[in-house]
Amino acid sequence: MDMRKLVGRNFARLRRDRGLTQEQVAERSGFSQQYLSNLERGWRNPTVITLYELSLALGVSHVDLVRPDLEDPIEH
Repeated sequence: MDMRKLVGRNFARLRRDRGLTQEQVAERSGFSQQYLSNLERGWRNPTVITLYELSLALGVSHVDLVRPDLEDPIEH
């Protein structure tokens, strides 16, 4: 799995866990809904600053966005 897909999956899961829509996160973060949609699909390569800003919008640690899940480890 590549990091873009991992971040996208983590972002989507954390967003849904908090009951937020992409539109609500877009309002909180300043990123467009289209950007967030592409991020969730693994089509974006976010910067460290972007990860930090998205984590603030979700109310999570930036580490949560890059944390590998145990069910599908990242291949090296």
